[in-house]
Amino acid sequence: MNTEKPTNGSEPNRTKYYSSVSSSSSSRPELDKMNEKERPFSRANILLMAGCVGMIILGFALMSGGGSSVEGGFNPDIFSTRRIVVGPAIAFLGFLLMAFAIIYTPGKYKKTK
Repeated sequence: MNTEKPTNGSEPNRTKYYSSVSSSSSSRPELDKMNEKERPFSRANILLMAGCVGMIILGFALMSGGGSSVEGGFNPDIFSTRRIVVGPAIAFLGFLLMAFAIIYTPGKYKKTK
């Protein structure tokens, strides 16, 4: 890095430093173009994770709902099966499948002849 003092009250000349930083990334093309097999997640992983996020959102949406419409009144709908069984089960299943979607490696278990 150029640490020269400015002579005319302007900023020090840093173009040499910035040009070396930008040229270092262009000298390593292997970082720019990754092969499909070198990526951490394949297309199948991303689609599985998107489906799991959808399941989690659906589970939380099923758990939501309005409260009591009367001030100080009791609404027994807060104890419905949809809110305390179905919603949490779908959200929990989404979290479990998310772990599977991250770990899954497509094509690893193909039979070779």
